[in-house]
Amino acid sequence: MKKAEIKLTIELDDNNVPERIMWESTDSENTDAVPVKSLMLAVWDSSYKNTLRLDLWTKDMPVDEMKRFFFETLQTMGDSFLRATGETNIVEDLRDYCAHFADKMELAKN
Repeated sequence: MKKAEIKLTIELDDNNVPERIMWESTDSENTDAVPVKSLMLAVWDSSYKNTLRLDLWTKDMPVDEMKRFFFETLQTMGDSFLRATGETNIVEDLRDYCAHFADKMELAKN
């Protein structure tokens, strides 16, 4: 069986606010840790039937990039949900919302 590991390294300031986030994967062609400004990690705990989440961003994550990050995350969540469930109707609704989100956040101008 193939096995891969994902490693996250978070450097915090004295107030536990992320200053730097690095991620690396044993399954990646890139062997170096890659710096990122934000991450969202969600895992399903089937024992408790709930989602465990980790949302972090660095102090210097620009607001305009955070808006785009949320937009793209919502978009890809719809794609993943479609692949996982085949529920096309609700995914179309989510895509409509994403278009609304992009419009309200003025992302088309960027």
